[in-house]
Amino acid sequence: MSEAASSTGRRVALAGATGLVGGALLRGLLADPAVCEVHALVRRAALPPHPKLTTHVVDFAALPRLPDIDAAYLALGTTIKAAGGRAAFRAVDFDANLAVARAAQAAGARRIALVSAMNANARSSVFYNRVKGELEDALIAMNFDGLVIARPSLLLGDRARLGQPARRLEAISMAAAKWLNPLLPANYRAIPAEQVARALLERTPLAHGVEIILSGAMQR
Repeated sequence: MSEAASSTGRRVALAGATGLVGGALLRGLLADPAVCEVHALVRRAALPPHPKLTTHVVDFAALPRLPDIDAAYLALGTTIKAAGGRAAFRAVDFDANLAVARAAQAAGARRIALVSAMNANARSSVFYNRVKGELEDALIAMNFDGLVIARPSLLLGDRARLGQPARRLEAISMAAAKWLNPLLPANYRAIPAEQVARALLERTPLAHGVEIILSGAMQR
């Protein structure tokens, strides 16, 4: 799953550990013998204890200095509806993720992973896609040694178990995925959150330069 560890192992930060992809990332990082420390940045303390895990309850608008780390995983995300408007959505999906990236770089991180969106594009006429693209561009400009960007299609997973509101389109897609997925182009098929996390866990420790992983590749 990961590159050879140093004598102490890899130390990573994770933002968004209570979400669908973030939760899968957390499980993978804790299970990885090459990872010795996971620093989870959350707004509320809601993570079960683990010997490798340190939970930091933070204000993403005023992050403290992070412990020394080697890499960071950005999985913060919401919807415009759930956030309560465009400004609130941008505060999470752009501002908070970028703040973590900057704090991670200051703490020594040389590689970073991002959960983006299928149609991310800073020049998109669609606000959601434009914000996602602007974040990608901002991270590219930071010149990490390695940047891995996952662009999943519609995410599948049990949001109710996470205490998140159900998303009607996702519920419909989960029911129809068995029949529809084989008929759709690979990049447009609904994708389980675990597959997105697996791709980031595999690629980030090895990354050099910018690597964009489309949804179809994550499902192979």
